[in-house]
Amino acid sequence: MTWQTLDLRPDPRGVLHVTLNLPDRRNVLSPAMIAELTKLAQGPGKDPSTRAIVLSGAGPVFCAGGDLAWMQSQIDATRDQRLREARKLAEMLQALNTMPVPLVGRLHGGVFGGGVGLACVCDVAIAAEGTKFAFAETRLGIIPATIGPYVIARLGEGNARRVFMSARIFDATEAERLGLIARVVDPSDLDSAVEAEIAPYLSTAPQAVAAAKRLARALGPRIDDAVIDDSIRRLADIWETDEARIGVRAFLDKVVPPWAKA
Repeated sequence: MTWQTLDLRPDPRGVLHVTLNLPDRRNVLSPAMIAELTKLAQGPGKDPSTRAIVLSGAGPVFCAGGDLAWMQSQIDATRDQRLREARKLAEMLQALNTMPVPLVGRLHGGVFGGGVGLACVCDVAIAAEGTKFAFAETRLGIIPATIGPYVIARLGEGNARRVFMSARIFDATEAERLGLIARVVDPSDLDSAVEAEIAPYLSTAPQAVAAAKRLARALGPRIDDAVIDDSIRRLADIWETDEARIGVRAFLDKVVPPWAKA
């Protein structure tokens, strides 16, 4: 198939290098990208010949999170429309999370909102020094709902509560301490650090790797249909509040929302 928002580059070892490829838009999670990431997980992500997938971003940031046009559409959407849109993102994250193929995140620049969700469904994520992270949703009057199950699974509740609600920007060193990423490295060492994560999989049995990944998920926090449905409902609920309407409109209009203090 032709990919509009992703760049796919397989190498002879069976490693698939996938790049979020909307650099002019800071690789926002547009509806098209969400759909293509879902197809990636359901296609190459289930192909026995794929030994590992590396996920990176083109341009200055890995992923800036939500699409402004999508946010604009959500202001006047009905509840049913909001539920459907939230489900698309939730199903993408779950498809990536349950891929039998190992997923390695190559992070740089900025990782915000839904981009942090992408990092948390990676089996391991490596970030370049200088990378910034944030759950920016509460600044807009909404919540990091659909990414929440994966964030809590990765960070644990205690660590997550340090950054999940405040919308503050934190650096790669703190992201490593929180358990969001495995390592922070000099930008010049990023590719070699990612390669070090890939190399062991080339000596392992692919079906055994997939079974071990399923076991890890089964032993970890429960992320099933009920949990996903609850996260979708919570996002739809928050979009119906005055804070969400005011906060998202302020963000789109580039003005300060009334709750922001100097």
